[in-house]
Amino acid sequence: MPEEKVIIFDTTLRDGEQSPGASLSINEKLEIARQLAVLGVDVIEAGFPVSSPTQFEATKLIAEQLTGPVIAGLARASKGDIEAAGKAIAPAKKRRIHTFIATSPVHMKHKLKKKPDEVLKMAVEAVKCCREFVDDIEFSPEDACRSEMPFLIEILAAVIEAGATTLNIPDTVGYILPYEYGRIIAQLKSDVPGIDKCIISTHCHNDLGMAVANSLTGVRNGARQVECTINGLGERAGNAALEEIVMAIHTRADFFSSQSGSQVRTNIKTTEIHRTSRLVSQLTGFVIQPNKAIVGANAFAHEAGVHVDGILKERTTYEIMKPETIGLGGSRMVLGRHTGRAGFVDRCKHLGFKLTEAEIKHAYERFVEIADKKKEIFDEDLAVLINDEIRIVERTYELQYLHVACGTGTLPTASVKMRVGDEVKTAAACGDGPVDAAYEAIRQATGQSPKLKNYSIRAVTGGKEALGEATVGIIDDGRTFVGRGISTDIIESSAKAYIDAINRMVAAKNKGDQPEVKVEL
Repeated sequence: MPEEKVIIFDTTLRDGEQSPGASLSINEKLEIARQLAVLGVDVIEAGFPVSSPTQFEATKLIAEQLTGPVIAGLARASKGDIEAAGKAIAPAKKRRIHTFIATSPVHMKHKLKKKPDEVLKMAVEAVKCCREFVDDIEFSPEDACRSEMPFLIEILAAVIEAGATTLNIPDTVGYILPYEYGRIIAQLKSDVPGIDKCIISTHCHNDLGMAVANSLTGVRNGARQVECTINGLGERAGNAALEEIVMAIHTRADFFSSQSGSQVRTNIKTTEIHRTSRLVSQLTGFVIQPNKAIVGANAFAHEAGVHVDGILKERTTYEIMKPETIGLGGSRMVLGRHTGRAGFVDRCKHLGFKLTEAEIKHAYERFVEIADKKKEIFDEDLAVLINDEIRIVERTYELQYLHVACGTGTLPTASVKMRVGDEVKTAAACGDGPVDAAYEAIRQATGQSPKLKNYSIRAVTGGKEALGEATVGIIDDGRTFVGRGISTDIIESSAKAYIDAINRMVAAKNKGDQPEVKVEL
């Protein structure tokens, strides 16, 4: 049976990062991009270069350092956007500009304040402008699923003639249902002149919980590129989840092949799915819900007696996928206090981390410190420790000492000693609980009082000695900053997370960073 490839276009670093509070540093973006390349992603949408200097530099760095995937930059249908995207992706061996303009009546009237003929002209001019920088051009009619079909056909035909090579059909607001989306893809494939020369792509949002279903229906009806994000990150309710798309095609190849007469496949190395999911979760601070499909903690867990009995007799009674397929299970190396530097570095390489000498030095020091408190350090612990090291920003504030007293019938109190620039400051405070007391003491020592948006803590592994990973979101001047901290002591990890978030807030202010321009497809 002949094969047909479904291109996986990952937009975690662009659309996924637009999730409130999911802002990533340049180094974090690069680390995720490297792992996406290991995963086997075909196209990485590295950013929206014109939106901020950070977005431009991150996109350019990814373009310089990655050689496998196509590196794409997003651009509105304007010369300035396209030029910024072209310059940012210029170092890439394989590069693409993804340009877009809204085509639905509601968007054209209220957002663009333009008539359809004006929009069509802008779209054609944008694609022609892209051709000055690249041959690989993707065009998206924003809010395509609420656009009028005759106009959608007309504008797609025009951009094909202008040089577009991929046509993306976004369900921008997550409005459409699977049957409707499949019908749109089928009609466009049938009625748009010249579309046989292009790849049809899907880009679905999850407002009604249909993003994955719509994307798969698009594939069933002829789309051969799917735009998605790790863990379904994205605006509002998120995007189609890469791991769910890939494993649906992998698990139900029979279903997709029966429609096309060809073996439908992706290039994704499925055994890297679990690691990629955890990396994105750790760096963005977005905890994965336990019942999340494919990558949730309960995805391969069985408790009901009849299920357990069936699994013990034959795994396929209640499991349609093997956990090993996504990178779970198999042998794990346990490290400890007697593990030398060479063993530590070797395990880091095995887990896929590429660290500089400075990062190795600091990470190994942290490893030794934790190994003195925790007898066994598992791969999950090591991944969190390394990711914590990668996330380091300029430390205006550093915790040197923390003491908390609390108990039944007592008022929780905390005292801290902190390095603040070249000074050392101490503070003590009371609170509603030990974490609240610690945070109040930190606020007094730093002189910073951002509003606490959210707080969560989880055990990285099982057992009483497990590392605690705290994630904190703070708001300052309308912007959200996410901090993380790890320790075998959950109060200490909570304090470190709060300080990390404050350091990120202060670093952004010192650089004069402005909120990035954010767009939706």
